[in-house]
Amino acid sequence: NNAKIGDGAAYTIALSVPASKFSNPSLEMMRGVAQAQSALNNSVGISGKPLKVLLFDDKGEREEAKAIATALSANPDVLGVIGHYSSDTTLEAAEVYESNGLPVISPTSTAVKIAEAGEFVFRTVPSDRLAAATLARHTLSGLKKQKAATFYNSESTYSKSVKSEFATEFLSNGGEVVAEFDTAEPGFSVSNAVKAAKDQGADVLMLGLTLGTIDIPIQVMAVNQKALPIVASDSLYSPRVLEVGRDNAVGMTIAVPWHTLSHEQSPFVSSARQLWGGDVNWRTATAYDAAMALAAGIEETPTRQGIASALTGTSFAAEGATEAVRFFSNGDRNQTSQLVTVKQGNRTSSGYEFVPVKP
Repeated sequence: NNAKIGDGAAYTIALSVPASKFSNPSLEMMRGVAQAQSALNNSVGISGKPLKVLLFDDKGEREEAKAIATALSANPDVLGVIGHYSSDTTLEAAEVYESNGLPVISPTSTAVKIAEAGEFVFRTVPSDRLAAATLARHTLSGLKKQKAATFYNSESTYSKSVKSEFATEFLSNGGEVVAEFDTAEPGFSVSNAVKAAKDQGADVLMLGLTLGTIDIPIQVMAVNQKALPIVASDSLYSPRVLEVGRDNAVGMTIAVPWHTLSHEQSPFVSSARQLWGGDVNWRTATAYDAAMALAAGIEETPTRQGIASALTGTSFAAEGATEAVRFFSNGDRNQTSQLVTVKQGNRTSSGYEFVPVKP
């Protein structure tokens, strides 16, 4: 799409992904932005102008994300940014975007703290507070489990946020957190932790972990052997969970913003299948939504301040993948989470797939 524009007039935004560290999520995000760019540029563009997308690899590192934010802030052609992937990199870069008045929309960062990052910081994914509430209600009402053991990583803002929000919701609705295990602690042992969880009376395991430590939740599944049900945060919506976890992952429930099987008749899903040759996941949908939201803001007022003001306007609504994109005044997405579970199936090469949980 950028090559077709060449040196012609265009509105410019940027996309930052952790390509060097997490290739799958990066590709998922890039597909969403590219699909939005194609949809716009193959019609009338934005007020007659095409959309150009600058691509950056922040390597999943905080300092690299901050450096990219600094460079983009200094480039007057850049009207908005889509990124970053993790809550940690988004929060690090958000300080720069906020101080320079450059709108940024993360399609994947869910830590509650991001809502406090400033008036130029947005996201098209629900916060951990909403996802945790969905998981907690399902654990208590759907699974009928009352005593949870939580696994988290104290070095991750996202992981700490998920653990804290789940505990708050679980406790306030009558559940009990009987044990907490910090996987970042020296000498942490999956086998010892799972045994301790059972010894302390846990009847469900909650995994608030990230792709950066993906081996640990897979080990938890292997040690657990489906003895206790597992609920988890959206970061574990990953092909690796299916490919390596396999039968040990069956029955695990995850709260995600979006699932393709819930929207099979939508034009976005059919277009995505034509473009990419298969199903896309929630990161592609929320990245698409981020690009369409920026485009709608640019169309309303093509300045950085104008875009930020437009996004939080009471009448703002951008056409998203399968529903309108609206933001609260704090930049959070006005959207709920949904639940998916792992089952055997033929939609992936692993023989396992994520499918929506029926209400």
